[in-house]
Amino acid sequence: MIGDIHLHSSFSADSEARMEDVVRAAIDAGLPLICFTDHIDLDYPVEDLVFEFDIPDYFAEIGRMQELYGERIRIFSGVELGMQPHLGDRYRALLKEHAFDFVIGSQHLVNGQDPYYPETFEGKTDQEVYRAYFENLLEDVRAFHDFDTLGHLDYVVRYGKRRARGYSYRAYADVIDEILKLLVRWNIALELNTAGLRKRLGFPNPHPDILRRYRELGGTLVTCGADAHQPSAVGYGMKEAEEILKSCGFTHYVYFSRRKPYFVRLT
Repeated sequence: MIGDIHLHSSFSADSEARMEDVVRAAIDAGLPLICFTDHIDLDYPVEDLVFEFDIPDYFAEIGRMQELYGERIRIFSGVELGMQPHLGDRYRALLKEHAFDFVIGSQHLVNGQDPYYPETFEGKTDQEVYRAYFENLLEDVRAFHDFDTLGHLDYVVRYGKRRARGYSYRAYADVIDEILKLLVRWNIALELNTAGLRKRLGFPNPHPDILRRYRELGGTLVTCGADAHQPSAVGYGMKEAEEILKSCGFTHYVYFSRRKPYFVRLT
């Protein structure tokens, strides 16, 4: 089974899951490896949510999990960085100071608002917000690309008023292709995030058409993660993810250790 390398614990402001419960859920699911990727989302615009955590405590708890469960599952350290164009220098300094195994770069905002909140869509069509999201993402990737995989590329579609109705890769291909070309140029992976399946979107994030286009453009690095914020979601959809990747032309997925990709053949 594919390893799940996008997982959250109580170190993320939006999760109450104990690390140990997540590890035990991963073992029960038969996963060969996992990576914790808790949120650091600097200058996040919602005042009562602070997406930062004590990094030394984080590494200490991951070390404890490795000691307790390392003979049963491989456990890696990671972080999910919420991108904004002005944050590049701060994130580069953070990554220079702390040796994570794996770094996800994610876009959570549209013009300074999180589409998770319905106000982002007030007075706008889904298409207007979706296009703004992809344009913001392109700007962010150009400004900062010291990350290993691009997380949930079409995250915004989870929260639209009509969600996936009327949404297609083709409608935004002019912007999405520019993002994908940069990933290929800089040898950055693209994530298949199964939360879209779990949230009944009908497809993972991003849509398989985007995964297929990344492959057509020469991309070979794909990571997989359930984006779980509670133990019950750990490893969700990993079997489906494997079939989707194969249908898009991939023969391997990758995980990261010390920021280096390791290829695992899809069965």
